[in-house]
Amino acid sequence: MSTQAWFPTLIYKAPLQTSGAARFNAELVEECHQLRDFDEAGRKWSVKNYPGGYTSYASMNELHRFSSTFEALRRRIDKHVKAYAKDLAMDLRGREWGMSDCWVNIMPPTSSHAMHIHPNSFISGTYYVQTPKGCPGIKFEDPRHVHFMASPPRLPNAGEKFQQQIVYPAEAGNVILFESWLRHEVATNRCDEERISISFNYHWS
Repeated sequence: MSTQAWFPTLIYKAPLQTSGAARFNAELVEECHQLRDFDEAGRKWSVKNYPGGYTSYASMNELHRFSSTFEALRRRIDKHVKAYAKDLAMDLRGREWGMSDCWVNIMPPTSSHAMHIHPNSFISGTYYVQTPKGCPGIKFEDPRHVHFMASPPRLPNAGEKFQQQIVYPAEAGNVILFESWLRHEVATNRCDEERISISFNYHWS
């Protein structure tokens, strides 16, 4: 008899591009701030649903459709999504797929983002634009967590693959991809500067 691993949960991390990230991110920072200043509906929604921060999730969540900067971001992310889908052995041959949603998240000090999933999509992710030193990463939860029931705790020296949560650091220029059903959150930003990211979803048909 032997013990084998099944039902893997794969998370993808890579630099968005091999060069020019700092200049591209500077453009995105400027546009993110302009968007926040313009988006009155988004600011009002964020007061109740994104305390202390700003997100365009509920007001302007298709930024790649009307901004050339965000469209350029979409084209770069597409390449990573294609590679990730291949790693997941997803059969997208002859199917239509692409970015359906794209929105800005600005997290000043004290803001956070509670545990959630991204319904009605198959791959989701985030691109880090501005990440001050010490800002929170993205925390993923073991999708089997609710079924553990009477399981004992893990040994103190258990490997990473046995942990019930894993945190990927927020690093400007990196893109993180995950399957949309995977629960995740961002802890409170305890830095003095804003943490800025762009989140997105992909659909297929």
